[in-house]
Amino acid sequence: MTTRPSRRSPDQRVGLLGGSFNPAHEGHLHISLLALDHLGLDELWWLVSPQNPLKPAHGMAAFEARMAGARDQADDPRIVVSDMEHRLGTRYTADTSRALAGRFPRIGFVWVMGADNLTEISAWRNWTAIFETVPIAVFDRPTYSYGALESGAARRYASSRVDQRQARGLAGLEPPAWVFVSDKLHAASATAIREERDGDKSQTSVTKGIIT
Repeated sequence: MTTRPSRRSPDQRVGLLGGSFNPAHEGHLHISLLALDHLGLDELWWLVSPQNPLKPAHGMAAFEARMAGARDQADDPRIVVSDMEHRLGTRYTADTSRALAGRFPRIGFVWVMGADNLTEISAWRNWTAIFETVPIAVFDRPTYSYGALESGAARRYASSRVDQRQARGLAGLEPPAWVFVSDKLHAASATAIREERDGDKSQTSVTKGIIT
């Protein structure tokens, strides 16, 4: 891990958390609050994806419904639920990060992700451009730590990793720069929530059938 030079101090420090938010849940809020604290952010934007290209459209709630659910879950005034990807017309993180950096040159952006994303980021379209465009903060998630730190992306950008003690200055560093943050873990996932919700619906249908 290295000490990296700061660029000019940004006017505002903003974290970016992208995803389907299908649905938004406590895990999203948990990592957002950690990011606001550890990274010294002024705001954190939830970028609700119109359609994640790595996820099937089947089972994906309508964009408006996911936006509304995210607003209900974003229980902090510093968290901004945004349809920016919809307005920019971007589908890939590399394109979104470049577009935002170009549109808001005085904002110090940090891309925020869970450790599970770091294990698979090398499968994302033009993934190296993300590292080269915006600093990245990776937050620990249950069972993913070792795989994330041994991933191809982590090895490729090993010399660009900064110590967690420098996390509050990450938004002011020239990319590539990334940090791995270990803190309290939260096991919530959208997949588990959908499965539990769908299971409850199935059970209700069965019960209704019996009663009928």
